[in-house]
Amino acid sequence: MLAALTLHAEEVSLWVPQWLGAQYTFVDQHQDSLHSPYAGNLSLRPEGDTARSHTFGAYFGMALPAHLQFYADVEMFKGEGVSGATGLGGLTNGDVIRSGTAGLGKGPYLARAYLRWALPLSDDTVEVERGQDNLPGKEATQRVEVKLGTLAVNDDFDRNRYAGGTRTQFMNWSLFNNTAWDFAADTRGYTDGLVVGWIHPSWSLRYGIYLMPYEANGQRLVYSLPDSNGQQIELTLQPQTDGWALRLLAFRNKARMGIYADAIAIAQATGQLPDIRADDQPGRHKYGFGVNGELPLADDGDTGLFMRAGWNDGRTESFVFTEVDRTLSAGLQLSGAHWGRPTDHFSLAVAINGLSSIHRDYLALGGEGFVLGDGALNYGREQILEAYYSFTPIAHLTLSPDLQLIHNPGYNRDRGPARFVGLRAHLEF
Repeated sequence: MLAALTLHAEEVSLWVPQWLGAQYTFVDQHQDSLHSPYAGNLSLRPEGDTARSHTFGAYFGMALPAHLQFYADVEMFKGEGVSGATGLGGLTNGDVIRSGTAGLGKGPYLARAYLRWALPLSDDTVEVERGQDNLPGKEATQRVEVKLGTLAVNDDFDRNRYAGGTRTQFMNWSLFNNTAWDFAADTRGYTDGLVVGWIHPSWSLRYGIYLMPYEANGQRLVYSLPDSNGQQIELTLQPQTDGWALRLLAFRNKARMGIYADAIAIAQATGQLPDIRADDQPGRHKYGFGVNGELPLADDGDTGLFMRAGWNDGRTESFVFTEVDRTLSAGLQLSGAHWGRPTDHFSLAVAINGLSSIHRDYLALGGEGFVLGDGALNYGREQILEAYYSFTPIAHLTLSPDLQLIHNPGYNRDRGPARFVGLRAHLEF
């Protein structure tokens, strides 16, 4: 009788959602005034700016029969970024919702809602700790993994131990993701799609296909994969669980995009400024590649190095993430164990962003994208330095003073340098 009751309780528990965690992140960031002989609609504000952002999140999961799990995340964003989150390829606050689409509400929204299926391929298991989108328990080290639903593409691709989370690590967009990777997403950073992964203890291979937005930086998705989609495949090599890792990424997008050369030709024929939106046509393609590495050095991996490099064809318009066609970044994380605070970190990194030659010409002639548009352009590679110190004054709370220095902001030698000072508070349960 007791065994029957126990079995019934276990069956019932499969259908009971578990609260997996919650977070609140506050960012107060100040942009100093900068040299600016001219400015456009999407330039950094020459007089400087101060802005605050708040994000809230609650995360739930449910175990289901047949190796299935269901996850649902609810989030809310309030506030804004400095200079309206425009004027840079590598924007300075990764928690900011981009302002390219008007009418986004400030109330709660469903960020993720997806099914996950994991088919074991071996008897060897690893312990999974409770956390956001992670139900606690044991999982096979070799498995086939499938996700289907509303997702964030960068949850499964381009991950990095030292530079992969804007709420606890680097805040600059060029340091928590590969900014040349124009991954599928709506304005908030989510989309509907499918991910298939083959997971092995020393390597993994993942493929994902997702819905693209109807317009650049748009909230509306195109619900027809044959007409519009973002595809990526990534091979991860990691011979030891806590050792070095190398990730090789390739992507290809199909969407209603404009072509920079055609937009310039239309402008020259009409005597107007080039407008990439005037040339948008369905079925256009963009492709690119990325490399991502991490190298633990000491302190059980808490001290280590990382790097990223990325390239896209730069022929069609930057459509989703930001306006970067080439990027290279590298940095380090140093554990506070060296000065008696093992939960603290000091991190420092640099990133260099570039544009394709035709993208430069488009901006130099007065064209605008969705984050760039100074009205003119004296091209130079955008150079970013970020440093932060992360410490935990009490349990669950992390405070991070942050400093960023950017030369040639928006790829323009005529402007800057731009300096940003911020303080981030992150509360997590």
